[in-house]
Amino acid sequence: MATPANAGPPHEQEVLDVVGVGFGPSNVGIAIALLEHNASVPASRRLSARFVERQEEFGWHRGMLLEDATMQVSYLKDLVTLRNPSSGFSFLSYLHDRDRLADFINYGSSFPTRREFHDYLEWTAQKVETVGAAAGGQIGVGYGTEVVDIVPVYDEDGGEVGAVDVLVRRGEETERLRARNVVLSCGMTPAMPRGITMGGRIWHNRDLLFRTGELAGTSPARFAVVGAGQSAAETVEHLHRTFPEAEVHAVFARYGYSPADDSSFANRIFDPSAVDDFYDAPDGTKEMILGYHANTNYSVVDPELIEGLYRQHYHERVAGTERLKFRNVSRVADVVDVGDRVELAVESLIDGSREVITADAVVYATGYHPKDPLSLLGGGLPEACGRDSEGRLDIRRDYRIGTTAMADGTPVTAGLYVQGPTEHTHGITSTLLSNIAVRSGEVVSSIIAGAASDAGRPAGSEAGRVATSQP
Repeated sequence: MATPANAGPPHEQEVLDVVGVGFGPSNVGIAIALLEHNASVPASRRLSARFVERQEEFGWHRGMLLEDATMQVSYLKDLVTLRNPSSGFSFLSYLHDRDRLADFINYGSSFPTRREFHDYLEWTAQKVETVGAAAGGQIGVGYGTEVVDIVPVYDEDGGEVGAVDVLVRRGEETERLRARNVVLSCGMTPAMPRGITMGGRIWHNRDLLFRTGELAGTSPARFAVVGAGQSAAETVEHLHRTFPEAEVHAVFARYGYSPADDSSFANRIFDPSAVDDFYDAPDGTKEMILGYHANTNYSVVDPELIEGLYRQHYHERVAGTERLKFRNVSRVADVVDVGDRVELAVESLIDGSREVITADAVVYATGYHPKDPLSLLGGGLPEACGRDSEGRLDIRRDYRIGTTAMADGTPVTAGLYVQGPTEHTHGITSTLLSNIAVRSGEVVSSIIAGAASDAGRPAGSEAGRVATSQP
């Protein structure tokens, strides 16, 4: 991609230690770890960072902040506690700041509501900005900013690619951020079945609250929800409760919802030490571990929610007013948005019979998949990113992409870190909250080690500036 004309001159530009792409929970954790590092070292060893976020403000799955929906992880697995229990960015510090610490203790649960945890995440994001500004602005956040391209920067003699230019756009303005390290936390994108396009009456559950809010004052007669995981069950429960006159049809291939394994031994798969075990294991063992413990996270539902839905379904059948309908061992064979309704053909996986259902909306609760971090890289950088024997990204233990050389043979020493698409190397916690605190510390420790070994280039100093963006 060509460099925008108004991106600024390529030389005599300050070099940041870190640019973070995205400012969701993962990169908020990185920002906190950087702030805490800077607070503990002399000024000469502090790191500079800028985080850019496309949203205009912090937001995390806002469309699924359902009333009374609870987190599936303990509050102790916040953004810092497993790394630094005394941190002022912990969930307990948040409760103290909100004057709810005693109330939460009396609440008697390790699992806050999703709304409360989102408020905690907003609080930490705002505190990062406040503390970062008070510390001289070494750590900054730019909302409403989109990354246009990330291109290599050669050093003065063309001997290495020791930095990258992150080209960002806000409105009509374009800016060049130069950095020795980039942390790509690009988030997740909705996974929709092949051939299905989201629209006015075909939704992904990501947008549930936004879409149902548009139906206020109307009287929808029927919804269909596709999927068998936690989000699907929560969506079914929410629609059934919010629209008391509407039928809600749950469509899934299983015989019934499967309970999540939340037992003490199984939960060890989310321990920080489990990441070391997984990373060091042979590929066959990795596949075995993921298969054995998929029921801790994928296509499973909280047992209490399963019981509540079954009881509701049973009571309706007794009363002869069945609004909650389960179409199990079935799939959606076809779906057509005809403007004022959706028609979907539900096919039995047992005998192949089909029934056409007319619904006001169809909600696909079919999960997410990580965005491709390399889609933001240009200038030959993707080709310099290593791959394993199966073509997957070569992700090192510190979450850094293993890089080779540019097409012209120039080695790439700039750090390209990723958070999210690392399940094949780091295991099941890669896209979950469980390990953010420890992972953030590992990434920042790696960046610190790189800064310390960069002889003659003190982090954030004039001596560390890279002169040109072309060889």
